[in-house]
Amino acid sequence: MMDGKLDLLSNENSVLLLVDYQPTMIRSVASGNKTIIKKAAVYASKAASILNVPVVLSSINPPGNGDVFSEITEIFPDQEVFARKIKSFDAFEDENTFNAVKKTGKKKLVLSGLWTSMCFAYTALHGIKEGYDVYGLMDAAGDSTKVAHEYGIKRMIQAGVIPITLESLVSEWMHDWDNPKAGELVNEVYSKYGAMIGLQ
Repeated sequence: MMDGKLDLLSNENSVLLLVDYQPTMIRSVASGNKTIIKKAAVYASKAASILNVPVVLSSINPPGNGDVFSEITEIFPDQEVFARKIKSFDAFEDENTFNAVKKTGKKKLVLSGLWTSMCFAYTALHGIKEGYDVYGLMDAAGDSTKVAHEYGIKRMIQAGVIPITLESLVSEWMHDWDNPKAGELVNEVYSKYGAMIGLQ
């Protein structure tokens, strides 16, 4: 039987879930460059918007941690951010968050969050238990220490999470340069994030 994990990601088969991209959460990140981490989450959101990939946003304790970054929510002005009723590290323990992902009907879950070893990892493990092919967007993640980030990633990979990075994700969603959205992605995502600036 063919392994579904060998199928490439597309706007037809995947959903993007971003967990806890909030000011207090990123303030304590020390595993990598906070600006790059935030930009990866923002540009994943932008690419998903351009390519019509469904997006679900989850937050924890907004009164204490702040709202999800406006750079992300402004991309989806009419979309609810699910503030978890249960302040769990696992976003899928929140019924609204889980049901929003389930409602998309997609079986490939692209996921990232703050912090790597906790909210990101626990939600990813839960996603696998629910039967999703889970893809971890690793360069959009961060943790309080480099060790916590590193072993959070290792734990997820051991459990079956497929690691991916922003430019790889966007390219997989786009599939090829004949995609009618390719030019917009170069202008709005690739050229503003990484090495593909030379393509302009």
